[in-house]
Amino acid sequence: MKRRFASILLAGAMMASLTACGSSGGAGQNAGGKTGDGAKAANELTVWCWDPAFNIYAMEEAAKVYQKDHPDFKLNVVETPWADVQTKLTTAATSKNLDTLPDILLMQDNAFQKNVISYPDAFKDLTGSGVDFSKFPNAKTAYSVVDGKNYGVPFDNGAAIAAYRTDVLKEAGYTEADFTDITWSKYQSMGEEILAKTGKPLLSCTAGESDLIMIMLQSAGGSLFDKDGNPSMVGNDKLKKVIETYVSLVKSGVLVEVNDWDQYVGTMTNSTVAGTINGCWIMASIQTAEDQSGNWAITNIPKLEGVDDATNYSNNGGSSWAVTAGSKNPELAADFLSKTFAGSIPFYETILPKSGALATYLPAADSKVYGEPQTFFGGKPVYAQITEFASKVPSNNTGVYYYEARDAVATAITHVVSGADIDSEIKTAEDTVKFAMGK
Repeated sequence: MKRRFASILLAGAMMASLTACGSSGGAGQNAGGKTGDGAKAANELTVWCWDPAFNIYAMEEAAKVYQKDHPDFKLNVVETPWADVQTKLTTAATSKNLDTLPDILLMQDNAFQKNVISYPDAFKDLTGSGVDFSKFPNAKTAYSVVDGKNYGVPFDNGAAIAAYRTDVLKEAGYTEADFTDITWSKYQSMGEEILAKTGKPLLSCTAGESDLIMIMLQSAGGSLFDKDGNPSMVGNDKLKKVIETYVSLVKSGVLVEVNDWDQYVGTMTNSTVAGTINGCWIMASIQTAEDQSGNWAITNIPKLEGVDDATNYSNNGGSSWAVTAGSKNPELAADFLSKTFAGSIPFYETILPKSGALATYLPAADSKVYGEPQTFFGGKPVYAQITEFASKVPSNNTGVYYYEARDAVATAITHVVSGADIDSEIKTAEDTVKFAMGK
């Protein structure tokens, strides 16, 4: 299953779900055997989310965990594609008809702040709800924090990884250890040698998209906005360094651009490239190439050279649970989330093998299940490794116009790769976002 969280966008409030979280339609149900809007009893909750094999499955298992101590508890899951969640939320908030919302809904991380800022009356403040947010990485909780208040309970992990074909690296005289804790310039240097010896680029990405750019930028604690939510691209040294690095990778041949997502996945499964850098959910796509089992390994990503606060850690994608102001049982909703997604290692141990739903709940990293060796990835305990990566990711200031800014930067990069002046393109990108903001 494709697990993209932040690449396919629709204009305005219509932001389509990345296939990492699924986008299938229709309505589903689980414990309690009901569907509908809002809970009907004191022990009952309704949830909106998408992807039966991932998010819905996790919710069903969470209900079973909670029912052990609350046998009368009922959970109704309504299968709702992300685009529909966004549309229904917008409609309910703008019409002041919050009763049409469920008790809990799943929110893509990069859209969380935008929705809370745009519709502050639609969400419950969970800061004093009993959820221990210290059990999650700061960068993950930051996606759903507005004005110092927590509005989301973190769920799945989008920590960035660098994945490599160890057999290809070996052919060129390298191992994944050579790619651990390195800079992008070192990455490109080794990538050029690998390309010369094996004919395989190290990396691929979809042309015209900004996922890799945003991964690089966040790794250095950079953003496209200032702390007040204003566009901050012109004079942004980190952004300029990121774009220069990306362009250098493309021109060297170490990074090859393709036309779409299917071609991107194909570069890995068809052995066109020797690696990838993306959110950890990309592992699901990599593992569809069963003949490559044992020939992949992961490590942290390269960092920007000569940039203050640069790290080897970043994020791409993920989602969190929100309790709505339309909830009939907000205390029950908060308690349910605190005892499951924010408080149960056995829960995460149950859902990982079947769904690959890697937690951002830090105590899960010490779980026996998370520490089990994974044959496909060279027998290494990659799930525990990725959870550690997640704890080191710098926070990312997304703001209300995050998606508009991503698109503008993606356009700028396309032009720079084709030879345009980098400073002029950055200014055009900032002006485009300012226009969207009415500035």
